[in-house]
Amino acid sequence: MTVSIPFSLVGIDHVVFVVDDMATALEFYHDVIGCRPGFSYPELGMEQVWCGAALIVLWDVTHPGGQKATPPVSGGRNVDHICIATGPFDHRELRAHLQSHGVEIEREAVHGGARGIGHSFYIRDPFGNLIEIKGPPEYPDGRDRAERS
Repeated sequence: MTVSIPFSLVGIDHVVFVVDDMATALEFYHDVIGCRPGFSYPELGMEQVWCGAALIVLWDVTHPGGQKATPPVSGGRNVDHICIATGPFDHRELRAHLQSHGVEIEREAVHGGARGIGHSFYIRDPFGNLIEIKGPPEYPDGRDRAERS
């Protein structure tokens, strides 16, 4: 069955993370991840940071304007992780960078994503959100070298 959808997908516009310490959040996303400052909504307790062409929105639930962002009392997470696509990087340099900021690498993996098969590092921000830092694809079409030979 073909469904007519009245729009076309472009990509992820933004992801919203609930935080309880804006200074710590901004330090992490600026200094560790390399995001650039984005839009600021001080009356809402909200700061946005640019992550490539997308935004990560940080919403402080300790701020009066952020009270409606508080997760439901029933608890539980509703996002497993976000994946940040990057350009090429030296794996040793990334490990050293993260260590210098006291950020533990939970795991490393090589698997598929929107751009193909590549190396990923999984870390957590100071609020427990899981972030995958994914380098460029090693095999853009998802096949390994043996299959392509």
